[in-house]
Amino acid sequence: MTTILITGANRGIGFDLARAALNKGWQVYGSVRTEAQAEQTAAELGSGFTPLVFDVTDRTAVSAAAASLDAPIDILINNAGTIGPPDADQTTLNMDFGGFARTLEINTLAPLAVAQAFLPHLRKSENGRILTVSSQMAWMGYAKSDRIAYRASKAAVNKVMQGLATDLAPEGISVCLIDPGWVRTDMGGPGATLSPDEVAKGIVAVADGLTLARTGRFIEWTGREREF
Repeated sequence: MTTILITGANRGIGFDLARAALNKGWQVYGSVRTEAQAEQTAAELGSGFTPLVFDVTDRTAVSAAAASLDAPIDILINNAGTIGPPDADQTTLNMDFGGFARTLEINTLAPLAVAQAFLPHLRKSENGRILTVSSQMAWMGYAKSDRIAYRASKAAVNKVMQGLATDLAPEGISVCLIDPGWVRTDMGGPGATLSPDEVAKGIVAVADGLTLARTGRFIEWTGREREF
């Protein structure tokens, strides 16, 4: 049975990722930030889902959660993220620098920290895979300057995960970035073009089929590769 760990599993794409994985008969671990969220998410998702309580930016809590598990993990999906400060406060001309730093901490540093913490579990798998949710807004071909803290954090995590893919390739662990598109979540808003359910199913399909042949790539939820 495939075992998957999804960060930020209590809402949005993360919740639908967990549900899509459960529908495939997988064992699902999902991170949430509070015990109340753990109880609610476990009740909603049912059998096969095990909540892990940690904030992705809390290194001690992440390490403790990893230490509490002994079983192999086949797939890690770094899904937890933030859009950053209010739009007016994350431009190049008016930046909430504290908010920018917090955005980088959640979107860029945390995925690497989580990957490192659970790497021993991924090494126990015969086919370890790490997927990190990025964004089309990170594409260097865009010159847009709105939500620049968010854009920069996702561009940075692309480079971090590209480097991780290089370092883990000799061990047979595949790493890729995922572009989920514009999704109707709290972050994407009600006007977005895609439902979290369809995007989650697509991401799980990419995760299921990911091999070293595609490590280090930026892949849309549809499976199509895109440029960084």
